[in-house]
Amino acid sequence: MLLALDTATRQLGLALHDGAALILEQTWPSDNQHNVQLASAVAAALERCKITPSSLTAFAVAIGPGSFTGLRIGVAAAKGMAMANHAPLIGVNTLDIAAAGVPGGGSNALVACVAAGRGRVVVRSYSWRKGEWRPRSDMRLTDWIGLASSIDGSAIITGDIDAAGLETLADAQRQGIPITIAPAGYRLRRAGILAELAWAQLRAQSSAGFDPAQVVPVYVKSGAL
Repeated sequence: MLLALDTATRQLGLALHDGAALILEQTWPSDNQHNVQLASAVAAALERCKITPSSLTAFAVAIGPGSFTGLRIGVAAAKGMAMANHAPLIGVNTLDIAAAGVPGGGSNALVACVAAGRGRVVVRSYSWRKGEWRPRSDMRLTDWIGLASSIDGSAIITGDIDAAGLETLADAQRQGIPITIAPAGYRLRRAGILAELAWAQLRAQSSAGFDPAQVVPVYVKSGAL
């Protein structure tokens, strides 16, 4: 059984996945209360599913980009549990999680966004290849106007889009920029998707390659990432 944790932004998510089925998934706005809510939420999820902590055989965590405090809490918690269970820990990029939740196909590019505070977002572009969204650019720090002006072809925008972002992107659409805003259900970053991505990595590589001590957060810095 794999436990996945996502504390990268103001929302908090967790999932339990046995490698064949998603057993439990929860996502809720935590209002930066991750440190207070995370441990009790994990305990309640395990109790609800009648799973003991010692039966967890793998862990996954969103490693960022995201908020400094949120990432520190999530990565530290995942490391502690993985080390206690002598289990692998798979770190997954937050933008990759957001991208993987959007149905693919067609020629549109995909741009995933993660909130970075003070009106800024960290973004990365993806293209649909071999049945999945694959990065086609580095991560970069920008704002909504900068993102809209950088679109060079038809693109779907997903991830953390606040009210200001929706307004800016809608204005860009009115100006003829070929932007499609993903539906809200697809924009929600899901811990179940994180768990799926982690299982895919575990199947492709020996669990010995996922040493918890080697998992580190990706923090937002000024300028390009």
